Amino acid sequence: MEAEVDKLELMFQKADSDLDYLQYRLEYEVKTNHPHSLTLLTEEEKAATEPLKSHMPD
Repeated sequence: MEAEVDKLELMFQKADSDLDYLQYRLEYEVKTNHPHSLTLLTEEEKAATEPLKSHMPD
């Protein structure tokens, strides 16, 4: 049973790592290829993204 739990834990760690990498790549793509799009957000859209920023590393 413990082996199965360890295997699941590793799968979740890999999935978390994969998501972190995808987030990094998407942010990089937006910053390098679409820098103007960051300034086109409305105040409401900017406010909607604030809760997400707390989950992002600096």
